[in-house]
Amino acid sequence: MNSKLEQFKKDIESKKVAVLGIGISNIPLIRYLINLGVNVTAFDKNTSENLKDALSQLDGLPVKYSLGTDYLSRLNGFDIIFRTPGMRPDLPELVDAVDRGAELTSEMEVFLKLCPAQVFAVTGSDGKTTTTTLIYKILTEEGYNCWLGGNIGTPLLSKIDEVNETDKVILELSSFQLMTIKNSPSIAIITNISPNHLDVHKSLKEYIDAKKNIFINQTTKDKLILNYDNAITRSFSSEAKGEYVYFSRISNLVNGVVFQNGKIIVKSDEKEEEIVDVDNIKIPGFHNIENYMAATAATIDFVKPETIKKIATTFNGVEHRLELVRELNGVKFYNSSIDSSPSRTIAALSTFANKVILIAGGKDKGIPYDPMGQAIAEKVKCLLLIGATATRIEEAYNNYVHQTDIDSEVKIIHCETYQEVVDQAYAEATTGDCIILSPASTSFDMFKNFEHRGNVFKELVNDLK
Repeated sequence: MNSKLEQFKKDIESKKVAVLGIGISNIPLIRYLINLGVNVTAFDKNTSENLKDALSQLDGLPVKYSLGTDYLSRLNGFDIIFRTPGMRPDLPELVDAVDRGAELTSEMEVFLKLCPAQVFAVTGSDGKTTTTTLIYKILTEEGYNCWLGGNIGTPLLSKIDEVNETDKVILELSSFQLMTIKNSPSIAIITNISPNHLDVHKSLKEYIDAKKNIFINQTTKDKLILNYDNAITRSFSSEAKGEYVYFSRISNLVNGVVFQNGKIIVKSDEKEEEIVDVDNIKIPGFHNIENYMAATAATIDFVKPETIKKIATTFNGVEHRLELVRELNGVKFYNSSIDSSPSRTIAALSTFANKVILIAGGKDKGIPYDPMGQAIAEKVKCLLLIGATATRIEEAYNNYVHQTDIDSEVKIIHCETYQEVVDQAYAEATTGDCIILSPASTSFDMFKNFEHRGNVFKELVNDLK
């Protein structure tokens, strides 16, 4: 019996609860709270007309609503407020509510507090979803009953009654989710950190501090997995409460998970254990080698090495991450819509031996694009640009060429629509070319999210004759 969960149910039954945001993650939360007999009011900045699909999933339930542009003005008299991850906790209305005695929390915060099972949690600027998925697949293949949640999988608080002590929970956590979390998982993995989401975070320091919450409340019995090759994550070892383990693709560590002689190897004082030859890893790219190294470091104490190798040699990758969409007349189309930062696009470009046709651009989230200049010059033959960051990406390339005085001839085409982008990209391609959608920008200028962007791209590609 989960005594913490039972106490939570007793305590919340008499509370007046606000849920901010009626989205994918909060709809199951609202349903769960209603089933517990809780008095729930759901808040959203959208109107009922724009929320038709979401509200239809709550039909017949005794939920009160506060909708529209001034929806937070009615945030009075609540005992507990569940914020949606993308909402800053220091909004004036939330600060006022907390000052009046409300408890500000989130679905993930409550889940971590109540979860009876061992939790593996992954964060980082890049590689979170793939690393989380790999850990889930490796542990599942070994025979554990696993739960996948956070940014991917199922909103888990609504499933917590089904989670047992012997299960394994694997979470992908964003900086937004981590900003106010006070319960760190027993195994925390940080893939890397580079400037990101500075359109929401007030500074790089705030972004880094949010990421650190994944391990800052660990105990001496817990473990922290860090990327040795990233200066920021490497420095976190000095703050680790328990054991920390490095992985490195570049350095030959004495202890940790390393890339050596074309193989992923686990090294310790006692022995060296070969896990897999990277030529046999099915998903391409150096960044995916790093993702496998992180997943190996996280799971090696729980599984046989052969299990990790089996996943490495059979797993085809996660949708929207260097996903091969189609080959048409010798031209391959790749969907990497998840690439919402320059560092992700640079990593994606490094995967290909020959120069590619790159589709990039989208909404600006306040991060520097300068690092893309060299990657474009070295890895791109034709650059198709769309969206608000199009000029910034072109400037990054032009500045690099000007500063280095290199001989580079990248054809640059600006487009207005994704139909135009796909048609132009194919028109520029010849047999043997690869066309890759790797925007280096967020999707919110034209799409609901990166999945929507990737799906539209795939539909247009599959419609090509």
